[in-house]
Amino acid sequence: MLRLVLVCVALAFGSQLSAAEKQPNVVLIVIDDLGQRDLGCYGSTFYKTPNIDKMAKDGIRYTDFYAACPVCSPTRASILTGRYPQRMNITDWIPGRKDLPDQRLKRPAINNELPLNEVTIAEALKQRGYTTALIGKWHLGGKGFEPEKQGFDVNIAGDQTGTPRSYFAPFENKQGKMPGLEKAPDGEYLTDRLAAEAEKFIENNKAKPFFLYLPHYGVHTPLRAPQALIDKYKVTPTHGKQSNPTYAAMVESMDAAVGRVLKKLDDLKLSENTLVIFTSDNGGLATLEGMPFAPTINAPLREGKGYLYEGGVRVPCVMKWPAVIKPGLVANDVSNSNDLFDTILDASARGATEQPDEPNRPKRDGWSIKPTFTGDKMKTRPIFWHYPHYANQGSRPGGAVRLGDYKLIEYYEDGRRELFNVKADISESRNLAAEKPDVVKELAAELDKWRKDVGAKMPTANPDYKPNPPNKDGVITLPARTAMVYGTMLRYEPLPHKNTLGFWVNKSDYATFDFTVEKEGTYSVEVLQGCGKGSGGAKVVMMVGQPGGPPGGVEVDFLVKDTGGFQAFEARDVGKLKIEKAGRYVLYVQAETKPGVAVMDLRQIVLKPTK
Repeated sequence: MLRLVLVCVALAFGSQLSAAEKQPNVVLIVIDDLGQRDLGCYGSTFYKTPNIDKMAKDGIRYTDFYAACPVCSPTRASILTGRYPQRMNITDWIPGRKDLPDQRLKRPAINNELPLNEVTIAEALKQRGYTTALIGKWHLGGKGFEPEKQGFDVNIAGDQTGTPRSYFAPFENKQGKMPGLEKAPDGEYLTDRLAAEAEKFIENNKAKPFFLYLPHYGVHTPLRAPQALIDKYKVTPTHGKQSNPTYAAMVESMDAAVGRVLKKLDDLKLSENTLVIFTSDNGGLATLEGMPFAPTINAPLREGKGYLYEGGVRVPCVMKWPAVIKPGLVANDVSNSNDLFDTILDASARGATEQPDEPNRPKRDGWSIKPTFTGDKMKTRPIFWHYPHYANQGSRPGGAVRLGDYKLIEYYEDGRRELFNVKADISESRNLAAEKPDVVKELAAELDKWRKDVGAKMPTANPDYKPNPPNKDGVITLPARTAMVYGTMLRYEPLPHKNTLGFWVNKSDYATFDFTVEKEGTYSVEVLQGCGKGSGGAKVVMMVGQPGGPPGGVEVDFLVKDTGGFQAFEARDVGKLKIEKAGRYVLYVQAETKPGVAVMDLRQIVLKPTK
C-alpha cells in the first residue's frame, strides 16, 4: 500500500518537476538479425539509415557492444533479465534446431520459454511507476508465458513465434494471428504497423513515465518489403557485397520506423527526458539458408549470425538521452546485452520515489554502463558466450570469452581453441593460439569457471553419428563444411562467395573428413579446388584411416593447379582409393609442399565408385 501511495504522489506532482528531476521514459528498440555494419554510422555505404545515423550523432555509439548469443531467443532473454541466458537454460532459438545424423554431438535440451520466476526489466520498472508495453517480437514462450506474465501492461504482436506470421496484413497464417494486429488494413507492412502502434502508445502515456520495448520482426527472413522500396535499389545482388535490394529495403523501412518514434517524442516534447536505446539481437545473416543471395555481409567482421566470430555477436548499440548523454560520443568499452537491464534501472532511479523491491532477485550479470553517457570509461571485465548447438548457418558447438583485447573461441567437438586480438585484428584473421599459450590458458580457465558458475549444459556424443553417407548411386560427397581443421590458420569459410576450406597459408595445417562407406570397392577421387596466380604446384597427399587412429597406407597425391584465383574452383580427378570393407573412415588431406602464398582453397571432395 505504501508503494502505491508513493507512486501516486510522484505522478501527481510529476508536472512540477524539472527535466533533471523527472524519471526518464525508456524506449528500447531491438532489431532482428541486423548486423553492426548494416548502418551508415558503422560504415555502410549501401544501406540508407539516416534516422539512426542522426541518433548516433545526437547521442552515443558503442563500437564493442555484443549480443549474449549469436542467435535470437537467448539474447532476448539476456536483454530482459540482465542475466546470461545459460542461467535460464535458453541457449538456442526457441525451440531450436533438431539433431541430425551428421552431427558428432547431440544438443542439450533447452527451456522453450522464459521462466516466470525471472525478473524482467518491465517488472522492475513497474515497481517504479512505469507503464510498460511490448510491441513486436517476443519469442520467449507461448500460452502461459506471454509478455503479460512478465510485467508488460500492453502486448501487441508478441507471441511464441520467431518469424512474423506475415510481413503484410492480414498478419496471420494457418497457425494463428498476431495479437493486437487483427484490425490492420490489408496490405499494410508490418514494420510500419509496429511503428504506428508505438506512436499510439507514446501518445496515450505521455503524461507519465513509460517503458516501450519495441523489438521489430524485421530484418529477419523471409525477406519481404514494399515493392516501391525494393525498386529504389537498382543493383544486381553480388555475393560478398552488401547488395541485396530486398534486404536494403527492409533496412530502410526499419530506419524510417525508428525515425517515426523519434519524431513522435519530439512532437510531444518528450525527447529531452527519454532514454532511447537501439540495438540488435545478433549479427547479420551472411549465409544463404535456401536463398539465392545472403541478406548481408558483415565485413570486416568475420562471418555472421550463428557464429561466435565477431560478425555473429558484435552488434550495433546507439543510445540517445539529451538530458544526460553528451552528443557525438563514441565508446569503445566492451559491453553486452546483459548490461541494458542495469543501465535502464540506473537511469530510471532519477526522480524515483523509492528503489525497487528486489529481496530475492536472481543474480544479474550485467553492469550499468551509464557512466559512459558522460564520457567516463568502464573497468575491464570478461564477457562470455556458450552456444552448444549446431546452427542453421553452419557453425558448430562452442564457447568464447573476451577479456581486454583478446578473444578465445573453444570448440566442443574436439577442444580446438583459437585466440584473436580483436582490437588489432577485428577480422579475426590471425589465430594466435600457438604464439600465446599463456593467454590461451588464462582465458580457457576463465571460460571453464564461468560455465560452471552459470550451470551451462554441454552437448554429448551422438550415438547415431553417420557422417557423409553415400547417395543412392554410392557416390560420397565431402563438403568443406564437414571438415575438421588442425593447425592455426586453415579454416572453413562459410560465406556463399567462398564456401571453402581456405587460409591454407601454413603447410603444416591439415584437414580431415569423416565419411561412411556402405560398399567396399575402388573409388575415383575428384577434388573441387581453386588456387591463386603463382601459388600452384603444392603437393597434397590424401590418406584414409580409422576413426580415432592414425592415417593408413592408402593414399592419393596430386599437384594443386593454378586456376587463376582461390575461389576460381575447378573439378579435377586426382586418383583412386581402394576401400576394403564397409564402415566409417577418416580422410586426411595434408600438404607436403607450399610454393606459393597458400596451398589451395578446397570446396569439396567426391568419391565415386568405379566399375
